[in-house]
Amino acid sequence: MSEQAYFRGTGKRKTSVAQVKLMAGNGAIIVNGKPFEDIFSIPRLKSAILEPLRVTDTQDKFNAVVKVEGGGVSSQAGAIRHGISRALIVMDESLKPLLRRHGLLTRDARVKERKKYGLRGARKARQYRKR
Repeated sequence: MSEQAYFRGTGKRKTSVAQVKLMAGNGAIIVNGKPFEDIFSIPRLKSAILEPLRVTDTQDKFNAVVKVEGGGVSSQAGAIRHGISRALIVMDESLKPLLRRHGLLTRDARVKERKKYGLRGARKARQYRKR
């Protein structure tokens, strides 16, 4: 590791954007000034956030300070996961193939489709009546 104090990564998912600062530490993750366990109570979301650290076996080596905005808790967890993955690559380029193999570097591009005029939603139309 170099003399730099922290490594940055920006993660995105749906409408959420997470700015991640990864620094040497004991594995604490602070999201918007609170421990991430307080914000993400669902075990599936906690697991998703920790996945890049678990895959690279760096769970106890780094602290993460995260600022996340937009979306709901699920998309925020996905954005944090993406941001941590990108920060790990800035720290060590040799982790890229491992993270890529586990699908942690691909930005999930699925976003909500816009509603079209004349329809009830993005695609649902009114029921057709022949008679």
